[in-house]
Amino acid sequence: MYRKIYKYLSRWKDDKYRKPLIIQGARQVGKTYSMLEFGKNNYENVAYFNFQTDPVLSETFSESIHPDYLLPLLGRIAKTVIIPEKTLIILDEIQLCERALTCLKYFYEEKPEYHIIAAGSLLGVAVNRKEYAFPVGKIDRYTMYPMDMEEFLLAYGEEDLVKMIETAFYSDKSLPEVLHHDAIELYKKYLITGGMPEAVARLIETYDFLQVRHVQDSLLMDYLDDMSKYQNNVNEIKKTRLTYHIVSVQLSKKNTRFQYKLLKTGGRAAEFENAIEWLVMSGMVSQVYRCEQIMKPLENYIDIDDFKIYLSDTGLLCAQKDVSVDDILYMNVEINDFKGGLTENYVNSQLITNGIKTYFWKNEKGTSEVDFIVNLGGKIIPLEVKSGDNVSSASLKEYIKRFSPEYAVRISTKNFGMENGIKSIPLYATFMLGRL
Repeated sequence: MYRKIYKYLSRWKDDKYRKPLIIQGARQVGKTYSMLEFGKNNYENVAYFNFQTDPVLSETFSESIHPDYLLPLLGRIAKTVIIPEKTLIILDEIQLCERALTCLKYFYEEKPEYHIIAAGSLLGVAVNRKEYAFPVGKIDRYTMYPMDMEEFLLAYGEEDLVKMIETAFYSDKSLPEVLHHDAIELYKKYLITGGMPEAVARLIETYDFLQVRHVQDSLLMDYLDDMSKYQNNVNEIKKTRLTYHIVSVQLSKKNTRFQYKLLKTGGRAAEFENAIEWLVMSGMVSQVYRCEQIMKPLENYIDIDDFKIYLSDTGLLCAQKDVSVDDILYMNVEINDFKGGLTENYVNSQLITNGIKTYFWKNEKGTSEVDFIVNLGGKIIPLEVKSGDNVSSASLKEYIKRFSPEYAVRISTKNFGMENGIKSIPLYATFMLGRL
């Protein structure tokens, strides 16, 4: 399956300032597959090492982390000749060997002609940096996310539809209704499947959503196991699991702002902030803050006590709450309370996957709220999200009146268009905002 990281890896490979690369991301987002596929298609050979499956590796790095010592031994372990510029060295699950992380510094300083990519799940929370220094400034870093809607469409064999979506996006002209209808149906399938590569592959291979849900349930169990594996305090494990579970409950509320009281009566930030930080660093969730002022840089004007939390993947969100396939495909009225939060979650994941940092805005009285505020091409743009085709929004009108943005974006099930300074984008085309 095509992944957008291939474009980044191609630029990295040819960059004269290339450094050893670390790919971060939640479990099972496709890091290993992408590294191996890129290596197979762009190098003469690949030397692959996995610290989880080969305990001898860590022992090798414990002896010395200097490249002259390591290279011949790594070649022997991989049973291949490691050639500068022509061999891709892959160090997988590197969070299990801190010495291997440190060695990247020496490869950068002493052997820059060797191409190295390292990857790790939960890298942000797993590395214990008490003894060995993290190679700050000596590495390139890339965060990988689940597949977005564009990658899903390409995996589904809809290359032509993607091209037509691109054309309509730039021209603000509607897609033919039959194509718009088909794209909306594919969007609904994406909601229930999500972007975890194994789930997407299972859908394409079997077209059996029960098989997809089985994959998702297994991933959710793995995520819960990780919370125990990478935390030592039993109380923190419980808090982290509870927080992960309650995100979907929060998204079913009319006000999707994160509220500690839903975790526990009288719950406070001090009690759960470590759990939230762990989930964010693991890549399982993202935290979106309210902007107190609409000024650049937006990050300088956030309220750290007012935020929303979204799961990394809509498919896992649906699986966690045991939402049925038919409820999503037919948008049954029984899930109306859940539908709005699910749609917001989808849009947020599409935006961050395509490199867009998200915020939200609400007025001083809390009576008006715009779902997302983003920086697109150097312009601060409001994004209003609707789960259906009812696109009236007093909040967006108030925002436009107060801040006079160059234009606004409304994301819904309606077709492409531009009217009164509001750019209409169908939900299935949210990924295109990354092109701006």
